[in-house]
Amino acid sequence: MGMNQLPDTIDFAGDYKLDHVFLHNHLGEITDIKGVMVELNIFESIYKNALTGSIVITDSQNLIGKLEINGTERISFKLSTPGAINQRSMVDASVETGHPFHVYKITDKRQMNPNTLVYTLHFASREFMRNLRTKVSQAYDGRLDMLALNILTDKNYLDSKKEISFEPCGNSHKFVIPNLRPYDAIKMIADKALPELSKGVGYYFYETTKGIYFRSWDNMVSVRGSYDRPIVQEFFNSIQNIDNDPQEYTKIQQDYKTVESYRFVNNFHDVAANTAMGTYAHNVISYNLFDKSYKNTNYNYEYEFAQTKHTEVANEKSNQERYAVAAGSFVDEDDKKISQYTDSRVSLKTTTQFLHNEEKGAGYGIDVSQDGRKHAERESQLNQVMNGTTLTMVVKGQSILEAGDLIKFNMLTIDEKNPTELDRQYSGKYVITKIRHQINSQKYTMALECAKDSAKRGFSNSDFRVERNNNIPSLRNTYNAEEPDIT
Repeated sequence: MGMNQLPDTIDFAGDYKLDHVFLHNHLGEITDIKGVMVELNIFESIYKNALTGSIVITDSQNLIGKLEINGTERISFKLSTPGAINQRSMVDASVETGHPFHVYKITDKRQMNPNTLVYTLHFASREFMRNLRTKVSQAYDGRLDMLALNILTDKNYLDSKKEISFEPCGNSHKFVIPNLRPYDAIKMIADKALPELSKGVGYYFYETTKGIYFRSWDNMVSVRGSYDRPIVQEFFNSIQNIDNDPQEYTKIQQDYKTVESYRFVNNFHDVAANTAMGTYAHNVISYNLFDKSYKNTNYNYEYEFAQTKHTEVANEKSNQERYAVAAGSFVDEDDKKISQYTDSRVSLKTTTQFLHNEEKGAGYGIDVSQDGRKHAERESQLNQVMNGTTLTMVVKGQSILEAGDLIKFNMLTIDEKNPTELDRQYSGKYVITKIRHQINSQKYTMALECAKDSAKRGFSNSDFRVERNNNIPSLRNTYNAEEPDIT
């Protein structure tokens, strides 16, 4: 194990630097528990508001009794991959320069032998505990990102001292927060946030080992809504795949880029599920409570896809037709494309204006006629991410990585004639949506869950139409066709 190495030296991929793991009890006593730690786990996700983790401990010194461990302790440490050069390339939970975690429960306590206990300490960020201890009951007015930052930094609420990365919003609105927990209040704001420089709908509010984020999917895959976002790391599904890359890599660099194992959890080609959820087509009926009018808005995936940013489509010069499905093809005998079945999903959305003595719509703080369209766009964009191509893989631990990072996964196609060609659908850019950092006495590994909402190369388009079935439906009356057995 390389934990005693200098920070700029590395022995092998999976090596790490972790000098101490301190437990601070409620009496102010500090004990280094690294020697009794079996495993350290840290969990982060763009779908989770808080950073959480756990430590598995083998206790032969009755620490749980001597330190009076009861679930109100703090844990401090500094974890890094050797070579880390700044705060954003390490996990800093130290008292001096970082943000210690708060223990909130003890589980799985059992006796391995007469002299040894095993138990798990569960911890989370300070903001996680502040969220449980405070409530927001207040009216806010202004740009939505500023409202979220207010709740995050307010001493009466989350009182966060961490680095907060936010994407400026293009809409302002009034909110009355009705005695909600801070995370729920921020989620209410995030659902209605619109990016200033792109056409996405809704923000992700989450915490990583590097800080807190309030941003859109568009911001994860692009820079300022127009430029390709650089990838943070590139991974290959095999050493052979790396050997085909023209760049030169050392053995350790190869190991960092090689995936230990991977599998696709689900893929975007569950056309039935995504059709039912309104990913491809969605008819939203908006009912205006103020003037008793209604409006039908039809969402069309094929058209709207080019209006927003995707893992493989970030700048205006990119090929916009990298749909995750063959959106330009006819799918049935009625010569319709997948996005032309507007009744695949039908929703009723109530809205109004003059809710706060302003003509703005109640939904997003913009023109009330746009509320239905934004609702449909939000639903489709969420589905494209959460029910799109999802890849899980295990790689060597790299403390620079965090949830929300853009990476590249190179997977060779199964083609004897083109053995070096990359798979056109499953290779390419992915956003890391979840990370499990796992540290034990031997190595540091990471289990990544990644998502993509577009294909590396677009599907071919043609004028092919589904052949007509000229059969005539036949009707069979079971009363007339079946004779009862009366014997």
